[in-house]
Amino acid sequence: MGPMSGPYVIRGSVSLPEAELMWRFSRSSGPGGQHVNTSDSQVELRFDLANTEALPPVWKERALERLASRLVDGVVSVRASEHRSQWRNREMAATRLAALLAEATAPPPRPRRATKIPRGINERRLREKKQRSQTKRGRSGEGWG
Repeated sequence: MGPMSGPYVIRGSVSLPEAELMWRFSRSSGPGGQHVNTSDSQVELRFDLANTEALPPVWKERALERLASRLVDGVVSVRASEHRSQWRNREMAATRLAALLAEATAPPPRPRRATKIPRGINERRLREKKQRSQTKRGRSGEGWG
């Protein structure tokens, strides 16, 4: 098995620290042929988010807060078992972890600025509503007899 395909970038110059990744391999669940009972192709990748030095402190705080429901003792874990080859599953797991951390460390969105609806637009809307109600009232057939 050759080296993994490069560092997995989270965002900017920050990438997953290879030394802090904990890999675990097990047999994938589900149906399979003769090959399935012998190959440990399911990959579980664990990353100690609480004790890592690889992330900027601000990012780390954000990630710990946003991933709180997924953490077990400050460790986040990702599983991959789609592919038959352990190699591809490793790639998947690492990519997933990087994406998860990228999302969890993203800066919060800018607060929405409240804007006022222009008076003309509001008046036009009310006019159209009145017009519409007149049209519908005309359909009731009252006063025809």
